[in-house]
Amino acid sequence: MLERLSWRKVVFELGLFCLPALLLSIFVGHPAWLLVAALLAALVRNYYYQLRLSRWLWVDLRRTPPVGRGSWEPLFYGLHQMQLRHRRRRRELATLFKRFRSGAETLPDALVMLTDDGHIFWCNGLAQQLLGFRWPEDNGQHILNLLRYPEFNSYIQGRSFLRPLTLLLNNQRYVEFRVMPYTDDQLLMVARDVTQMRQLEGARRNFFANASHELRTPLTVLQGYLEMMSDQDMDETIRAKAIHTMQDQTQRMERLVKQLLVLSRIEAAPQGEVNERIDMPSILKRLQQSAEGLSQQRHEIVFRINEQLMVRGNEEQLRSAVSNLIYNAVIHTPPGTRIEVCWQRTAAGAQFQVSDNGPGIAPEHLPRLTERFYRVDKARSRQTGGSGLGLAIVKHALGNHDARLEIISEPGAGTRFFFTLPNRLIVPAALTQNSVTSSPRVKP
Repeated sequence: MLERLSWRKVVFELGLFCLPALLLSIFVGHPAWLLVAALLAALVRNYYYQLRLSRWLWVDLRRTPPVGRGSWEPLFYGLHQMQLRHRRRRRELATLFKRFRSGAETLPDALVMLTDDGHIFWCNGLAQQLLGFRWPEDNGQHILNLLRYPEFNSYIQGRSFLRPLTLLLNNQRYVEFRVMPYTDDQLLMVARDVTQMRQLEGARRNFFANASHELRTPLTVLQGYLEMMSDQDMDETIRAKAIHTMQDQTQRMERLVKQLLVLSRIEAAPQGEVNERIDMPSILKRLQQSAEGLSQQRHEIVFRINEQLMVRGNEEQLRSAVSNLIYNAVIHTPPGTRIEVCWQRTAAGAQFQVSDNGPGIAPEHLPRLTERFYRVDKARSRQTGGSGLGLAIVKHALGNHDARLEIISEPGAGTRFFFTLPNRLIVPAALTQNSVTSSPRVKP
């Protein structure tokens, strides 16, 4: 390995050039002219290597410097080593930049890198999706030319980035913007989609408002009757009516709390726990008896059940789903209505259906039927004890089984609620028959 050039080596090389001239002057004389000739030769040699170096720097496309001799050899070697270090450093920087870009692409936020005056010079893929940027067409564009919102303009121009800015974009997405200095002359903008958070916050506010509204009415009734009963001279007939009304209101609150607990358990249930073997025919037979008792012969109720069709899933959730659909049909249809419950296998899977020939539901109500506390006829729902949570329970229970509640209804033409469990949740017929033959017979 060569060492760096030093004064000793330079003097030694100059001496080597002068030594032949001194030796030759011993024989021919004229030492001064011979020394001048030797120094001129050394100078010509240096200019020659300078020209080679200049040609390599400006004209030659070779990656390695030319080969030198003498004092020029460590210089060329040093240039070559520096070139290798720069190449290695460039590779490291390129690798680091690739890792940064791949890491930025996997982030759940949109990243945009700006110059200090607001021009874009890089953004990740999520920024292109969320903010509608086109890359590399928008490279060098000013951020205010792409996001034309007065609040965002004031936010960028004011350069007060201590707090984030939340905007509703034209694509109906709520986006939270955060801008922070990245280097002395660069800015990093982080945009996060907070639409779901806003929706959840709105749902939470609506939930508490609706729950408090539902509980306020029975509590007001209870408070009023308790104040009346504090009067010692209260008539026994009125007292008995007050007690009966208070019992109805407490039962209503109890049903509301139970439905809220059921809905909470379904929402908190892990998605993977749907592997229980469920005997749906037996569940539906028990529900048929309950529905007939609830109807008290005011409706014509027909059950069509495939006795061999069993599925896998969460038994509590599916029982809650089918029972809510059946009881809703009995409670919310007038006397004389024909209600038909079907549990059959189709090409798409196991289908459950509840249909009636009642008054039907107006089209504007259909998209909102599965919302919590939503009721088509609030006055009738209060009379029947409905809370507006039944179909919300059905929706969440079916969502855990990769199924969806479908509603078809026309005013005056009846209503049909149905859902289809996928084929992968159906218990094979051979296993169903084995379970039937191996189970002990129960005497009636």
